[in-house]
Order: sequence, then C-alpha cells, then structure tokens
Amino acid sequence: MSSWSTRISYSALSNIRIHKKEIDNDWRRWIAETLLLGHAADSIIQMMVENGFDNTTAEHEVASATNHPYIQAGMSFDTKIKKRDWILDNYRVLEKESLNFGVIERKYKLTREAFLNDYYTTNRPVIIQGAMDNWAARSKWNPAWLKENFGNRVVEVQANRNSDRLYEINMQQFKRQVLFSDYVDMITGNESTNDFYMTASNTSKNMEALKELWDDIDMLPEYLDPKSERKGFLWFGPAGTITPLHHDLTNNFMAQVYGRKLIKLVPAYNMPYVYNHIHCYSEIDMENIDYARYPLFQNVNVIELILEPGEVLFLPVGCWHYVRGLDISITMSFTNFLFNNNFSSNYTTYNEI
Repeated sequence: MSSWSTRISYSALSNIRIHKKEIDNDWRRWIAETLLLGHAADSIIQMMVENGFDNTTAEHEVASATNHPYIQAGMSFDTKIKKRDWILDNYRVLEKESLNFGVIERKYKLTREAFLNDYYTTNRPVIIQGAMDNWAARSKWNPAWLKENFGNRVVEVQANRNSDRLYEINMQQFKRQVLFSDYVDMITGNESTNDFYMTASNTSKNMEALKELWDDIDMLPEYLDPKSERKGFLWFGPAGTITPLHHDLTNNFMAQVYGRKLIKLVPAYNMPYVYNHIHCYSEIDMENIDYARYPLFQNVNVIELILEPGEVLFLPVGCWHYVRGLDISITMSFTNFLFNNNFSSNYTTYNEI
C-alpha cells in the first residue's frame, strides 16, 4: 500500500472515530428495558450497531447491563410477574370453555344474598332488572323536563373533549360551567358527539346545583348503604359520548335512567394483554383496534352488552370497560355498597406503567 493510500486510510479511520456514536443514559435505559422485556442480548447488540454504535461498545454496554445487580433484580421480579400472568391466563382460557361465555346474566330483583354470593364476591358482572321500578326519575327525567325545571341552574360539564386524544386522562382541564338550559340545547341539537359530556367527575358541583334530582332516586337499599356520604354520580350526555377502556378502583353500579349505552367488558384477568399504559387506562381504541400495534389484544375476551333504561349493571372492581352512548343518555353510578368496597385505599399505581 502506498504512503498516500495509507494516509487516506488512517484519515478515514480517524474520521470514523471522531463521529463514533456516544452512549448516553437514554440508550442505557433502553437497553435495560429491552432486556427486561426478554429480548436476547445478540438482538439488542445488532439493533445498537444498526443505530450507529460500534460493536465493541454495544457488547460492553449490553454485558454491563445484563450483569448489573439492579437488572438481575428486575429480571427476578419479572419472573414473579410472569407467574402471576400465567395464573390469570388460565382463567382467561377456562372462561372461554364455558357454554355461557360472552353472556351477562339478567336477573330480576336479585336478592342481597344471591348478589353477594354469586356476583359481588366472585367478581362476576350481572344486570339487575326491576331494582329501579320505584324511581320517580324513570318517569320524569328527560331532556325537556330537565330543561324546564332546572334550566336556570349553572352546572359543570366536560367540554372540547375532541381537542385532546387523552380527554379522559386530562379531564380536569376540560371542566366548564354552563347554564343547564344551554347544555340541554347542546345535547338535543347534536345527533352524535363526544365533544361534551356531564360525567362523574363533575358530580361535586352538580350534586349541589341539581340537588333535587337526588330526591327522585332510590338508593337501592338491597345493595347500597343509604347512610353513606356518597350518594351517586350523575352522567348526562348526547349519543356518541365515549368513556374509553379503563377499570375502576372499586365495585360499581351503573343504573340506566334514560337512553341506552353500549358497553364492552374485558374481565380483569385479561390484564397482561390490555396495554395498560398509565393509571387505570388502556391505550386500546375500542372503536378501531390496531392489532398490528397491539397484537396481544387479540388474546382478550371482550363481552358486549346494551344497557337498557331501568337496568342496573354491576361492574366488578378491576373489570375493564368501554362505554358509548347509543342515545341521549342519563345514568347514575354508585359505589356505596353494603359490602366491603375499600379497594382504592391500597391502590398505588397512579403513575405511568
């Protein structure tokens, strides 16, 4: 090799070294997460090389991460999680074997004992019929009546929800106060929209503004504690309102007063497949599921039902659910059961998961 070509080679090598990609903590975090997800070291090294790292650096960083006691502790914890997921997955597989899979039972005026023993303590959803028969709300509540009797009250709603894909997670920033008559006009003037909705998160204000409405409901004494400070949560919105896939931190009743709702249930044992990304929310859009992006969701058992006026749906704690209003809809929800429902007190995973 001539001295000239040698100089060119040395110069090129020097230039490569000067521009060699440097490892930083973002990449180290990615290496750690990828190892904990179960990817092989060779595939991680290859990916790093494809992204500009030299092979020596990639091998060193992956080896350092693999042998680090923090990562080894994380892998040990991951093994425990996989064991738990295995048990949950057995429940998922076995339920599909049931001849009644996908059917939510409808029971007429279910007794307290039967509700407690067959559904509440077994984490099984059920629809109770007849429990709302004596509610004055069933014959009185409709948009026109509400406007006529409470139109001059100022209420709180969520508005401009269509401006943010994470409208439910960021619900606090969408709270608005409006004249109730104007809100009813918005509802009746739109065929279908998710842009505005009066939800449980607005109840503190609305229970004061519309306090007489609570006189029109019975506290379902067969199942609920009438002495509880929690007297129920009011939901009122047009057709098209959506509550995205999430789970509650307590057992819950949904009492449908007016209109119908489509509800998609995902039993709690599907947890490993629902892409829970923060707090109690899933990334899955139940209206348009992207299986290419979320392939594990293909394993999920989804149960659909339509909740009719006069029906009460029991939603077990941890049961994932998606709700869409099929009509103008008025719903009351309750958590003040006569039985133990203090499950939110030891819930700690409010953060990103």
